[in-house]
Amino acid sequence: MTSPVIMRPMRAEDIPQVVAIDRESFPTPWSSRTYTFEIENNTTSQMVVLEVPAPPPGGSNGLGAMFRRLVHGDTPPETAIIGYGGCWLIAGEAHISTIAVHPAYRGKGLGELLLVGMLQRALNLGGEYSVLEVRVSNEQAQALYRKYEYAIVGRRPGYYRDNGEDAYLMEVRPLDAAYQQRLAERTRALRQRVDFVDQFTG
Repeated sequence: MTSPVIMRPMRAEDIPQVVAIDRESFPTPWSSRTYTFEIENNTTSQMVVLEVPAPPPGGSNGLGAMFRRLVHGDTPPETAIIGYGGCWLIAGEAHISTIAVHPAYRGKGLGELLLVGMLQRALNLGGEYSVLEVRVSNEQAQALYRKYEYAIVGRRPGYYRDNGEDAYLMEVRPLDAAYQQRLAERTRALRQRVDFVDQFTG
């Protein structure tokens, strides 16, 4: 990636690309209608995307083909969505609802960037603690969450509808001034790996 990644709030026009990434990432993806509700009607929801310049028509990394399938009309958009996330903020609880990165862009710190963005926004909006569910088999995601001080506090049997897999319930608390300082330090370290512009947490 030669241009900075833009981290910004999700908009309605992003939904076709977000749904395409969702389908690449999860066996039970959300529908377009669900994303529309989240960004237009759910006042507790904080939805974020990562945006980069649109891939060239001949791109071979998979994003170009996906992007071309989604373009309608004579003037294609100049940017492409490469990742997204969602968080519900209710009575001090920041519940990470979804997070995904396009397969062609994984392993580059972008999932971590999405998590950082949602945690920072939650802190800015008065979040007191954060929770999430994760598959018991998804050790890579669990390692990322532990890096940001989430700990396993419970187990939800048969949580995932596609195969009946259990979920770990993970939690980090409190999201206080000391945590804010540690998060800022991790964000500075992440900037050494990912060139990004933050239009989401302010």
